[in-house]
Amino acid sequence: MKRIALFIATNLAIVLVLSVVLSLLGVGRILDESGVGLDMRNLIIFAAVFGFGGSFISLAISKWTAKRMTGAKVITSPRNEAEAWLVETVKNQARVAGIGMPEVAIYDAPDVNAFATGARRDNALVAVSTGLLRSMNRDEAEAVLAHEVSHVANGDMITLALIQGVVNTFVIVASRVVGHLVDRVVFKTESGHGPAFYITSILAQVVFGILASTIVFWFSRQREFRADHGGARLAGREKMVAALEKLKRGVDQPHLPDQMAAFGISGGVGQGLKRLFMTHPPLEERIAALKRGQM
Repeated sequence: MKRIALFIATNLAIVLVLSVVLSLLGVGRILDESGVGLDMRNLIIFAAVFGFGGSFISLAISKWTAKRMTGAKVITSPRNEAEAWLVETVKNQARVAGIGMPEVAIYDAPDVNAFATGARRDNALVAVSTGLLRSMNRDEAEAVLAHEVSHVANGDMITLALIQGVVNTFVIVASRVVGHLVDRVVFKTESGHGPAFYITSILAQVVFGILASTIVFWFSRQREFRADHGGARLAGREKMVAALEKLKRGVDQPHLPDQMAAFGISGGVGQGLKRLFMTHPPLEERIAALKRGQM
């Protein structure tokens, strides 16, 4: 639940900042009306501006944020054979995948994990943990790198930002429509908006935000299957299966910071309703899908 709360709080915080900025610019006045109607056109425009704005700001600063949160150090000049191998492997995979060379980084963490992020396919970041380098052999590490390069080649970060933008817009519009109806129908406010509008809108935004986030998490899980198959094409299916098996043995280890969880190769586990809020499918399902050759 902490991961869910942080995920929602991050997006709401960005939306709040943009909302304040737009209000200072006078844009907030489009939500005021003197009659009993609701200007849906202006409401949708308003919602889309800071619904997509929040999502794309997160995407634009994703590399910077990832480096700051994990302490990842980009390999600018390999200092040893292991770093040289990492850079060369990603370079070869990026060429085959048809993308620009990503930055390659290492971050200090005991868990076996890696992540990819970035706003553009030709300007991404691929990072691996020191725990992965200690625990995996070269074949397994190659498969993990291929998985992350596939995320970049598939444009997963951009698609996730678009989906998040749509979800944000829907939540903002729906919550204000509910607030407006409660204010007009229940509290009989005849012009402008009373306290009921703002209170109801905030509560509705929290509820709709939690419900709508399940769509984002669903996409996040589906993209892991696609990246697994992309990794299998770049590195070989046996290597990809072996890498996931190794990750399975360390599933109870600490993972990436909660805000970065969706970008890693390995996630947590969940049962029942908690599965709806998982960023990654269970490793058993990913391994089975790879062996069946299914996405």
